[in-house]
Amino acid sequence: MTNNGNSLFTRRKLLLGFGLGATAVAAGCTTGPRAKVVSVAPYPVERGIEPKYVSMYGPVVDGGYRIPAVDLKRVDPRFYRQEVADPTGEAPGTVVVDTANYYAYVVMPGGRAMRYGVGIGRAGFAWSGRAKVQWKKKWPTWTPPKEMIKREPSLAKYADGMEPGLANPLGARALYIFQGGKDTLYRLHGTPEYWTIGTNSSSGCIRFMNQDAIDLYDRVKSGSPLVVTQSGMV
Repeated sequence: MTNNGNSLFTRRKLLLGFGLGATAVAAGCTTGPRAKVVSVAPYPVERGIEPKYVSMYGPVVDGGYRIPAVDLKRVDPRFYRQEVADPTGEAPGTVVVDTANYYAYVVMPGGRAMRYGVGIGRAGFAWSGRAKVQWKKKWPTWTPPKEMIKREPSLAKYADGMEPGLANPLGARALYIFQGGKDTLYRLHGTPEYWTIGTNSSSGCIRFMNQDAIDLYDRVKSGSPLVVTQSGMV
C-alpha cells in the first residue's frame, strides 16, 4: 500500500477519517434486482429544474428500501449527474476522482465520461494515485471504530456493525479500493446527506448521492482502475 515509495496513510488515520472498522468489509457482493424509479413529482417550473433531473433523482425502491427523492434545490446544478467530454485521458472503464473540483468520472468509449458530483471527507484528501476497485457491495454495513465510539458513546450499539439501511453512513452502495493487493480503507459510497455534495464533509471518503451511487455501481466492474487526483483535471 505505497505510492512512489511513501506510505499513503496509517490505519489509525484511516479509521478515524473513514469511520470504518474491519467488520465493515464483508466478503463478496450482494445481488438483487436493478433499482427503479417508482414515481416522479415535477418541481414547479419557476425553479428552473429540468424534468430529466427530477426523474433522475426521484424516489427509488431498491433492495427493499425506498430512497427518498433528492431535494434538488439543495444541490448545486453543476453536481447533477451528466455525460460530458472526457477530461481525464484515461482508458474506458477507469474511475477518476477529481477532489479539487468535487467530481468523479467513469470514462466511457468515444471520448465521453459520466460525471458525478461528490462530497469529500478528510480521508478523501489523504492521498492521490492509482489503485483499483477490488469489489463492491449493495447496501453495505458500517462499523464505527473504537475511537469514534469513545467520542460518541451512543454509537456503542453499532460496535458489531450497523445494519444496512437509509440511515447507514455508507448509503445504498460502496466500492472498496485496494492498492497492491491491500485494502486502503478508501471508499466510494452513497450518502443520505445529499446536501453535502460539493463540500468538504465532516467524515468519510468520497460520497455520492444515493441515486448516483447506484448508477456508479452499475457502470463500474470489480477490478476497474481508479485514479485519484488532488490538483484537478487539466
